[in-house]
Amino acid sequence: MVKLSKKQKSLTEKLDAEKLYGIDEALQTLRDLKSAKFDETVEVALNLGVDPRHADQMVRGMVSLPSGTGKDMKVAVFARGDNAEKALAAGADKVGAEDLMEDMQNGNLNYDRVIATPDMMGVVGRLGKILGPKGLMPNPKLGTVTPNVEQAIKDAKGGQVEFRVEKQGIIHSGIGKLSFSDDALKANYNAFVDAIVKAKPAGAKGKYLRKITITSSMGPGLKIDMSDVYSA
Repeated sequence: MVKLSKKQKSLTEKLDAEKLYGIDEALQTLRDLKSAKFDETVEVALNLGVDPRHADQMVRGMVSLPSGTGKDMKVAVFARGDNAEKALAAGADKVGAEDLMEDMQNGNLNYDRVIATPDMMGVVGRLGKILGPKGLMPNPKLGTVTPNVEQAIKDAKGGQVEFRVEKQGIIHSGIGKLSFSDDALKANYNAFVDAIVKAKPAGAKGKYLRKITITSSMGPGLKIDMSDVYSA
């Protein structure tokens, strides 16, 4: 168990579970309560007024975080020939075809993003039951099925994150590390929330964005003042 300092204990005891924080105060509070020796990830969770069981209320997409994620993204690419060479040159961690498929079927799935050229979908399709549940199945709507593997790899490595609403109507994602500056985290926060707002589905009824919470790997969940959503 992580031992808190007297200052951290005092701050934790004073936390009001119902308080609404401005993003600046929330980030400062997470920094004050930092107890882990590693560089904690800052995460944002949004509660949405949608029921993803209905196709017209699904919220899913990609967003590029301007300050990056602070995470070394591992990318696998299904490609052959020139596209395979381009993928390797662009920094893909693993490139292949049937051999990569067999590798994944054997349980080697330590990747954060899987990309495929269109001609490889016949091979990738055999991995649907493996990649689908992990959210790794290449999808043309998300730009992970594309002939431009170089750009897709650059986006993945450069801070692009995928978001998808869960059954309870919640979307969450890491937006950086506590070591990031406030400006960097706020830029990522605003980009992420803005992408979710713009992705509002046609079938959403009533209030769409219901609650925003920000936390760190070992920190408390802090409720964000909704009027502060788009502050710089």
